[in-house]
Amino acid sequence: MRLSIQKIRTITLVLCMSVISNTAFADRIKDFADIAGQRPNQLVGYGLVVGLDGTGDQTTQTPFTLQSVLQMIGVLGVTLPLTGTQAQLRNTAAVMVTAEFPPLSKPGQQIDVTVSSLGNATSLKGGTLVMTPLKAADGQVYAQAQGNLVIGGARAAAGGAQTSVNHLSAGRIPSGAIIERAVPALLVDEFVQLDLRRADFSLMQRTAEAIGRRFGLGTAIPIDARALNVRVPTDPLRRTAFMAALQDLDVPAVSGPAKVVLNSRTGSVVINQAVQLSPAAVAHGSLTVRIEQTPTTSQPLPFSRGQTTVTTQDTASITDNGKENSLIRVDSGANLDQVVKALNMLGATPQDLISILQALRAAGALRAELEVI
Repeated sequence: MRLSIQKIRTITLVLCMSVISNTAFADRIKDFADIAGQRPNQLVGYGLVVGLDGTGDQTTQTPFTLQSVLQMIGVLGVTLPLTGTQAQLRNTAAVMVTAEFPPLSKPGQQIDVTVSSLGNATSLKGGTLVMTPLKAADGQVYAQAQGNLVIGGARAAAGGAQTSVNHLSAGRIPSGAIIERAVPALLVDEFVQLDLRRADFSLMQRTAEAIGRRFGLGTAIPIDARALNVRVPTDPLRRTAFMAALQDLDVPAVSGPAKVVLNSRTGSVVINQAVQLSPAAVAHGSLTVRIEQTPTTSQPLPFSRGQTTVTTQDTASITDNGKENSLIRVDSGANLDQVVKALNMLGATPQDLISILQALRAAGALRAELEVI
């Protein structure tokens, strides 16, 4: 039986759409899981920034800056007499240096560092960080930092007025630290543990099934909702190839828990697709929010062997009692996104929005976790 060109094109289109639908909602294992033991570490150090244009610490108010300078130049063989005088080092500032030690880093590699003023320096622009040891939580030195600061800001002054752009008390030094010692590596074992960044039994089940289909049953052994043991080759070459294929393996995505994130300072609202609303009514000041459900009956077509089903249509309305003709009705199938948009159209403040969503959550009408940042 021959197929027409039109049918062949239709079948090809359906196959392409199915492939796209199967791969569009898949995540690589490296995007949602980490290898146990291969994690970054925090480094911190105390140092001095020199070469400032009179914008450094006032040593009369920050005596630790002067003490640090005396100790530094003392190591270099310089003695500073301070009998009867008080040194003013306006070109020097005490700073804290922070960095992230990447996993599997080796001595000689370079990492970026962040330098932040510790005293009352007005600007670190144009300064140079003097060699500063960076320590981890165990108190051991893992890197040395030094270099010129990069600060994306400026300050201008005229008479008694001054203005500044961006923050001038903190900056970064790209590749400003050299790693001096490596973190002890884990011993090669038969199993490698993968830790999901979010505990989820559904995602764990799909991950184990995807690994089993690709590398064989028994390769992945789930421990709980977060940890998963994977059997790996012990030969270095085979192990590297196996880990590369494992991290690039696609796993069908799962929907996360229903969550609404509110920024109380900017009024931003982020809603995921799992958020649902139930019938409710909230009164907040002059604002009134109503969410109603209307049952509807769906009849099947004649001779279609279908069944009669009862569904609901959600309708949301927001009224501002302090304004005329201010009733805004949201279309059927209302969700939280539409409610938030309607509230914004009425000019609700971020605090009003937060209060209304908290009331909906407390009443059980907002079936989602509410997080305020």
